[in-house]
Amino acid sequence: MAMKRMSRRDVLHRAAACAATVALPPMIHGLRTTRAAAAPSERLTMGAIGLGGQGMHNLKNFLTCEDLRVLAVCDVDANHRQRAKQTVDAAYGNQDCAGYNDFREMLARDDIDTVLIATPDHWHAILAIEAAKAGKDMYCEKPISLTIAEGRAVADTMQRYGTVYQSGTQRRSNACFRFAVEIAQSGLLGRLRELHCYLHNGPTCPPQKPVPVPNGFDYDLWLGPAPYEPYTPMRCHGNFRWLYDYSGGQLTDLGAHFNDLAQWANGTQYSGPTEYEGWAEFPKEGLFNTPVRFGVVATYPDGVKMIIHDETEPGRGPLGNKFVGTEGWISVDNTGKVTASSDEILRRLSGAQQGGYEYMMGHHRNFLDCVRTRAKTIAPAEVAHRSTTTCHIANICLRLGRKLTWDVERERFVNDPGADRMMARAMRSPWRL
Repeated sequence: MAMKRMSRRDVLHRAAACAATVALPPMIHGLRTTRAAAAPSERLTMGAIGLGGQGMHNLKNFLTCEDLRVLAVCDVDANHRQRAKQTVDAAYGNQDCAGYNDFREMLARDDIDTVLIATPDHWHAILAIEAAKAGKDMYCEKPISLTIAEGRAVADTMQRYGTVYQSGTQRRSNACFRFAVEIAQSGLLGRLRELHCYLHNGPTCPPQKPVPVPNGFDYDLWLGPAPYEPYTPMRCHGNFRWLYDYSGGQLTDLGAHFNDLAQWANGTQYSGPTEYEGWAEFPKEGLFNTPVRFGVVATYPDGVKMIIHDETEPGRGPLGNKFVGTEGWISVDNTGKVTASSDEILRRLSGAQQGGYEYMMGHHRNFLDCVRTRAKTIAPAEVAHRSTTTCHIANICLRLGRKLTWDVERERFVNDPGADRMMARAMRSPWRL
């Protein structure tokens, strides 16, 4: 009988069994940001899907990892695809990087171990599930999903296939934000009372006239599972964030980061608040339809409140979090600045943590290390789903204009069929989970 050839994934699993004793703890502790050069046979391989602004940031960081080789790039915009291929080829000094318009062709390659997913949000769930079925581990940009139902499907799929999943909530791997979370968990603040999340306001856009789709842009595939709409440049690329068909505005774009940190600080990564109420101002006309101004208060069963702010609060600082307890508070913002209610707290802040906001690299290193050891990443799928659920419920609350009660265990709204119907959306054929 012929011997079955071991797949690259089989090799990774066997190597992980030998290396499990050196796996790094996924929480709070420092993350390695460099790794010695690996022999070609020991390198991980990657294909990248979605190479706009954030995708290119991720790609460039992964290209600095000497134990990883990027083999392919995929984007429905030929200009993005060519730019990404040129970047990869320049990094390696050759012309070997393959370019794909359709992700299915890339996922069919058995020589690719991992994928980077940095597409618009409405593609995240389908791509993650298809990548897991194809045997790929993944680094997927936040939010994990467009809807609550999609997030649950992704988390369940990663568990079913044993997939290593890293959500792109990279602030979890930044020393200044980890320090604030550690202080909140340490008891130095007393009993936590408030978890503040500071976001930006949302933008507006005047009405847009349809125009011809530019050459080299596969608009139908860009839309994918979303409803068909006539093409306009303001609908696509970075602006997708401000239309509900593709995203959830600032509440999912930035909330996916800062709600996530609040959940972590509160020790509720696998649950969440149970009551939501808030207010919002939506665009009165034009293309964009996500909130321009907003405020949401989400309350946990023990009375702790997650308070989501826009930029209308007088005197508020940059993007970030503030954790308030009965004995003190700590604040960290997107510039890396940490402030606190006492010198005792700040004396614990090391020079490296004061150095602030090291962008992304530790998060990528954590992902690759976990692919090798099969350990959980610092931002696994179930945690990302629970944090993103708080963002989705906030949006549902604002769109319905009423207070909502959430059953954390059943993942359903309490006595509110109308809100339940907003947990999922129909997908345009032929796409489905």
